Amino acid sequence: MTSASRAPLYLGLISGTSADGIDAALVRFERRPELVAARTFAYPPALRERVLGFARSAVEVALDDFGRLDVEIGRCFADAATELLRRSGVGADDVAAIGSHGQTICHRPDGPSPFTLQVGDPNVIAERTGITTVADFRRADVAAGGQGAPLLPALHAAVFADAVDTRAILNLGGIANLTLLAPGEPVLGFDTGPANCLLDAWAVRHLGTARDDGGAWARSGRASEALVADWLTEPYFSAAPPKSTGREAFNLDWLLARVPAGAAPEDVQASLLVLSARSVARDLRAHAAAAREVYACGGGVHNAALMDALRREMPGVRVDTTAALGIDPDFVEAVGFAWLARARLEGMPGNLPSVTGARGPRVLGGVFAGRR
Repeated sequence: MTSASRAPLYLGLISGTSADGIDAALVRFERRPELVAARTFAYPPALRERVLGFARSAVEVALDDFGRLDVEIGRCFADAATELLRRSGVGADDVAAIGSHGQTICHRPDGPSPFTLQVGDPNVIAERTGITTVADFRRADVAAGGQGAPLLPALHAAVFADAVDTRAILNLGGIANLTLLAPGEPVLGFDTGPANCLLDAWAVRHLGTARDDGGAWARSGRASEALVADWLTEPYFSAAPPKSTGREAFNLDWLLARVPAGAAPEDVQASLLVLSARSVARDLRAHAAAAREVYACGGGVHNAALMDALRREMPGVRVDTTAALGIDPDFVEAVGFAWLARARLEGMPGNLPSVTGARGPRVLGGVFAGRR
């Protein structure tokens, strides 16, 4: 294949539940995704605090504040795209489209008026980069009766499935989600519960740091089996899929209401680590007992203590990262939103009803024209 006939480039952008920065990935889709360039761009600390403030439960938000945040996050996303292109020596004219997930600030897919809300105005991204931008991927699925999440199992199935063995792809963001890939069976995928969001919130409260790097603080504590068992009585953990969740359900307020007085902070952190790993392991056994391979992606892969906890909770299961399958675990989600942008421009469905519970396949996302 000559360079002139190579597949076009797409650029994926996402900031996940942890809101620690924008993952940007420049991708070419041929037989397999080719990650041409990728980088994470941190939010300014004050902006991150505003994002986390919006995402807390029961917060009241002024429309002016919401509007400003929508534009400012859009500018950050545009700047991330522009900087990635500059660093990689690629011109805007060489990119077919940007796929922007944006930043989720509220996700409530159940109830009489289900909705999900992401900020990061795609009009701003398209205007500042000059590149056609595809965004607002989740709401079409919610309108069709689905959870609007997770959306990446379609990519996982296309790229990571094996013809013989049952595999699971585990995303360890603020929230953990599993994609279950069994040969000849419909793809399943759902959020299992917290991965990093409670660990990070507890570290902020007691260490004054954004995270417990490598899980060192958790290792210094002693997990309480009684506390973990109590937390696992939260109805979400026993709910059947399709299901999805976020900071609206699992946040510092949720945790503080369930930590006994006098508990040592490091023991709580150790217990949270077990909660994250055990909730994943329970769902894997319940819904894909035949799986002997779990490949993880997302920021949680850098928490060695969490990865070790997953291995302890899933004896006999290989726990590795998606690097073993050819994609950098830090950028699987960004690759996924580049992939969803391509699907939108080609008029192809982006959701899997077996995952989200939607009434059928839907073409996802709105298209915001660039300046060329």
